[in-house]
Amino acid sequence: MAEWLYEDGIGEARAALVENGQILEARIEWNDLHWTVGTIADARIGEIDRARHQAFVKLPDGSPAILSPLPTTPKSQGSACRVEITRESLSEGTRHKWPKVRLADPDAQPGPAAALRERISARTLLAHGADELEAAGWSELIEEAASGEIAFPGGSLHLSLTPAMSLFDVDGRLPRAELAIAGAAAAARAIRRLGLGGSIGIDLPTLENKAERQAAAAAFDANLPQPFERTAVNGFGFLQIIRRRDRRSLPEMLTSDPTGAALRLLLRRAERCGGSGPIRLLAAPALLARLTAETDWQDQLVRRSGRALLLQPDPEIATWGGHAEAQHS
Repeated sequence: MAEWLYEDGIGEARAALVENGQILEARIEWNDLHWTVGTIADARIGEIDRARHQAFVKLPDGSPAILSPLPTTPKSQGSACRVEITRESLSEGTRHKWPKVRLADPDAQPGPAAALRERISARTLLAHGADELEAAGWSELIEEAASGEIAFPGGSLHLSLTPAMSLFDVDGRLPRAELAIAGAAAAARAIRRLGLGGSIGIDLPTLENKAERQAAAAAFDANLPQPFERTAVNGFGFLQIIRRRDRRSLPEMLTSDPTGAALRLLLRRAERCGGSGPIRLLAAPALLARLTAETDWQDQLVRRSGRALLLQPDPEIATWGGHAEAQHS
């Protein structure tokens, strides 16, 4: 039976839906993201684009958002309105998409959205207990999201984030028809696991046989729960999927701030570092410089572990290669 496991981490909240020791879905919520889906805020109307049936609004901190659709009761530029965040800000390569909002219900009061822990029914894990997330493959999940390299029996996926879509390239040593089926199934599982949304393309091996193309599509359908829309697999082996996209996927998060993401993973390891002496963090200089700037994160680690913290930068260590170890007291 699948079960959500939740951790209140340093700098982030994290959760995974685990079944038979494998992660089916994962979610990460960074603490520095303010305009999350469901947040209610007072805003002010800016430029109105009636041709696109939308308007630009300014949120309380001055950041912009897109109001869509326009309300049926006309609003003038400069007027106040209360809005609900329906899509978080997104990054697509060098292009940044502002949050999207709609008019809030008349009785809605300004306030933050429900936190990750409040949106799921989960069992909370503690740092001093068994590391059930890691046992289910948490580090491997983060590596997949950061690198875009995802292995499956007989082949591999390479995920590329482009402005137009998220694109999977399927490669492997299996016979062409078998590789297409296995690759389609693996891509479906990865889409769910990594929280990918929007337009997604899968480049399967070329399949001239219609029955083989249908088998690959059926394998995809069997591994990705609805809702989604998709095309048929065409003669060139291409399959396109559309899923709702209101939050950043894990790959989008990690590639938007790899230093911050790698530091959060390092702090997770440090929280679970055995022993009783000081904790030494060996990591790339950029990571430890970021930790020095994030003084609250340092304070949380010291407070949660009850141990001193030693920082040792090493320029030979890659961004994702940092590790924590206990020193003898």
